[in-house]
Amino acid sequence: MKKILFTLVLALAGHHISYSQGCVAIRQFSGIGNAVGQLNVQSKGDWNLSTNYRYFKSFRHFRGTHEEPERVEQGTEVINWSHGVDFNVSYALTDRLYVLASLPFAYNERSSLYEHGRQSRHMSYSGGLADVRVGAGYWLLSGERAAKGNLALGLGFKLPTGNYNAKSTFYNVGPNGTSQIRPVDQSIQLGDGGFGITIESQGLKEFKSSLFGYYNAFYLLNPRNTNGTQTFRARPSEGIMSVPDQYALRAGLFYGVKKIHGLGFSLGGRVEGVPVRDLIGESDGFRRPGYVISVEPGVSYMLGNVTATLNVPVALVRNRTRSLTDIADSTPENIRHGDAAFADYLINFGVAWRISKKAPAVFNSL
Repeated sequence: MKKILFTLVLALAGHHISYSQGCVAIRQFSGIGNAVGQLNVQSKGDWNLSTNYRYFKSFRHFRGTHEEPERVEQGTEVINWSHGVDFNVSYALTDRLYVLASLPFAYNERSSLYEHGRQSRHMSYSGGLADVRVGAGYWLLSGERAAKGNLALGLGFKLPTGNYNAKSTFYNVGPNGTSQIRPVDQSIQLGDGGFGITIESQGLKEFKSSLFGYYNAFYLLNPRNTNGTQTFRARPSEGIMSVPDQYALRAGLFYGVKKIHGLGFSLGGRVEGVPVRDLIGESDGFRRPGYVISVEPGVSYMLGNVTATLNVPVALVRNRTRSLTDIADSTPENIRHGDAAFADYLINFGVAWRISKKAPAVFNSL
């Protein structure tokens, strides 16, 4: 039973560490826990295969933490529909050291007025391979010291495999109101064009029988400054897309239902966003910095070596912070502060399958 609980809590703890949040372009990734997801259960030579699906619709506009409901009332809001699917594989080199790879795909639709000459509402699209990620992680504790919990550290690389100059048709923007093929908005680009470094950690702690605490922290370093993709925005300072860092932090409690083996529930909080400035390198070009604070209920079920998880983060705080271009282009008479559209909630569903060198676990005997 305890092995089942460790597996379930880690499946939730590492599940969907980061993803887009509307116009704030938070790229999709799955955490190290989702790729490993087993702790005491996974041993040297084990494989873990998983797939994750996420969906959101963003349409509520915020400038800072202030919502602008008139955008929806007047029909001028920007709407993003985003679907993402990750295929992840990990391999345990030892009982504590593992390697992983994540292959993400995305399909996005964006409806707006302002990108189409402000005359009529039209759609733009993007779809295909996003930025691939490879990495490794290490559990710090083993044996009896790991019986009540553990801590893992991970290091990886984000490869610029996603198209960061994806284009679509834009109407009423060419000579005499003709249409043109242009790059889509930064929020629905498939990649950012940067070779990134990912640093992350996750852990869990048993408080008492069937009750665990978990956390997951992630930071993406993107040293590249800009990627050369045009934005067609009015301000020259925002003419080229930036390649921003991003971050996420999740923490909460997990409870395993004793009377139903394999079933568990979690409740936690999460914050994720794009910073105003990168930690390494310059931060020129256009970006929409901001963050989202959410409450995140979740449920999981494990049957044999297969674990299914469902998380639905619900936004509590949405903040589109001022960008460097907002600050630089402001005057005492005209304080600039760009806006962004956010989602009310996200839907994340994942299935993981552990392939063990050992004999398969008999579910009813655990």
